[in-house]
Amino acid sequence: RDYTREMIRRQELYLPLFEKYLKKYDLPSELKYLPIIEAGLNPKAVSGPRAVGLWQFMSPTAREQGLKIDWYIDERMDPEKSTEAACKYIKWLYGVLKDWKMTLAAYNSGIGNVKRAMRRSGYKKDFWQVYRYLPRETRSYVPQFAAIMYAMEYADEHNLFVEEQLYPIAHDVIKTNQFIYLKAFAEESGISLQDLTQLNPAIKKGAIPATARNFELRIPKKSSE
Repeated sequence: RDYTREMIRRQELYLPLFEKYLKKYDLPSELKYLPIIEAGLNPKAVSGPRAVGLWQFMSPTAREQGLKIDWYIDERMDPEKSTEAACKYIKWLYGVLKDWKMTLAAYNSGIGNVKRAMRRSGYKKDFWQVYRYLPRETRSYVPQFAAIMYAMEYADEHNLFVEEQLYPIAHDVIKTNQFIYLKAFAEESGISLQDLTQLNPAIKKGAIPATARNFELRIPKKSSE
């Protein structure tokens, strides 16, 4: 219950963003709950196998989807860019598997593991028919998704309420082509370093490299002047 309450508290930070991109790629809006299982709605989440961000991309898959990863920047932690990449990847998985439960299973364990499980099941295509051939974590992943979707949709019926809802910081974007040390930038501009860090989670080392071209730095709208 405590975990679900915390997700309800954070949902306005990210769920409207997820809904925007899911609609753009003509995907079911219920997929907005996937990053709750994946990362607890934490854009800086890092798993044991080194999956990163709200959508928990491994680096090879992230790069395949056009996300940039280097010493300074990891776009897997950028909510906008990682969400669009995830939508493209999920749409591709569904195009191959033609089934939403199997698509979720493939998102969790990779399409290779799912195809192997289908082959071992005698080429069945239903999640429950290939269930026992899937990796253990993936077997629980789809029921977990159903559970969290239910919990979020019907929270009020189970007396799950929060006193303080979190909301995103209204922001503008400035483009930069030079090295910027965020701490110095914050001090010179009077912008809160905490706000800058929260708005730009993809910046790993507290700085934008000199090699960045047209890097989109998000700043609080109230400080844009």
